[in-house]
Amino acid sequence: MATAFSSDGAAALRRELGPAAAAAPRGNLDGFYEMGRAAAFVRGGGFRKVALQFPDELLADAAAVAARLEASTEAEMYILGDTTYGSCCVDEVAAEHAAAEAVLHYGPACLSPCRKLPVLHIFGQQPLDVECCAAAFRELYPDRQSRVVVLNDVVYAHAMGELEQQLCPEYPNVVFSRVVCEDPPGPVPPGEERQFGRQFPVGAPGRLQDCAMFYVGAEGLALTSFMLTWNCCPFSSFDPVTGCGRRETFNVNRALMRRLYLVERARDAHVVGILVGTLGVAGYLAVLQHLRELLRRAGKRSYTLAVGKPNPAKLANFLEVDIFVLVACAQNSLLDSSDFYQPVVTPYELELACNPAREWTGNYLTDFRDLLPGACAHVELPPAVPAAEAVPDISLITGEMRATHLCDPPAPQLSPSTALACKDQTQALAEISPAASFLESRSWRGLEQQLGQTPISKAVQGRRGIAIAYEDEGREKP
Repeated sequence: MATAFSSDGAAALRRELGPAAAAAPRGNLDGFYEMGRAAAFVRGGGFRKVALQFPDELLADAAAVAARLEASTEAEMYILGDTTYGSCCVDEVAAEHAAAEAVLHYGPACLSPCRKLPVLHIFGQQPLDVECCAAAFRELYPDRQSRVVVLNDVVYAHAMGELEQQLCPEYPNVVFSRVVCEDPPGPVPPGEERQFGRQFPVGAPGRLQDCAMFYVGAEGLALTSFMLTWNCCPFSSFDPVTGCGRRETFNVNRALMRRLYLVERARDAHVVGILVGTLGVAGYLAVLQHLRELLRRAGKRSYTLAVGKPNPAKLANFLEVDIFVLVACAQNSLLDSSDFYQPVVTPYELELACNPAREWTGNYLTDFRDLLPGACAHVELPPAVPAAEAVPDISLITGEMRATHLCDPPAPQLSPSTALACKDQTQALAEISPAASFLESRSWRGLEQQLGQTPISKAVQGRRGIAIAYEDEGREKP
């Protein structure tokens, strides 16, 4: 007798999966994908092999775009498959596998600077009702003297000039940001600010913290990063898909409290896993070395892990790790780790936890390049303090005493009793790492090979069917 949540086994075996419904290709490829600008970029650089990177929602147009570009440039086009990390970042690793000389990145982008390959960003010109957007702006800001900075999702950058023409005559203190995607980016002019690939003047209308922010785009990681970074500014937004404007009710203070709680968890951690979330953003190697040195000085053990796109199943394999720090672009760093076995923090949050010289000022940093030496927000590590002179601290989570000073220990030296161990019968010597010691303490350590102990047998046919109804289940007796 079938229950409410079970299905008939015979019907399941007869079930056939049809082909997935592919998204319909776009009609106006030349306008949407700016084919002329892309072809000029390829011809101007003299590139013979070019990688095309599309997000999932634009893959239906990939073959047609590649064919047109090959016909107009006589260069080989390679369509990249699943990206190694986030689709907003340029996947230089996959492009180098195809020996590509340049990358055409389509769709939304975080605009993080790349390390090696020349890149052209083509965002895709999504439609925007400028009249409706201007009406929503007037309703949200009835005072014509309001100081507002207009930000936008990159897919609506093409329509910002028309919106500026409508609003600037009425609002003299409105500033429109400009998307900067030059490779490499030029110097920032005096009196202007550049962040998240957006550049705008901050001297004319007043200080940035005295301005409101108006964002044109849907709710997402980009808006979240803006609101956390400029958390002193009130935010409003206009969603072009729904045509509605609203004052953002996202509780920034509550979000910051959650992030500061993770900082406290990082202070209590003894083993930290450094997750490599990007291989293409410039400066990622420098920040990896910076985090390793920071953790070493803080007396914490660290392991560098390259797991691609992190998910709870992957990170649950590292039970010895107390907390993870994700090195990724500004948009992908704010990972919601509520479903993870251990929390995931940003490099800035780890610095707040391990660098006594860095204090919480209310400004939140999501770009890890701001922490490197020579950057605007870099804070030097203070000199080491002897353990006898260190002032202990109390954890706000566990209530236990912990050390908050930085130490400068010598290179770790294992005692002869644990540094060497026999391996098989060859008397080879192997160094036991802390991770190996933790593995030895586990009651179950995975499948063991047992080479030479398992007898050799011929392959036999296994069960057939699906798990709900194998073919030989009817012959089995309970």
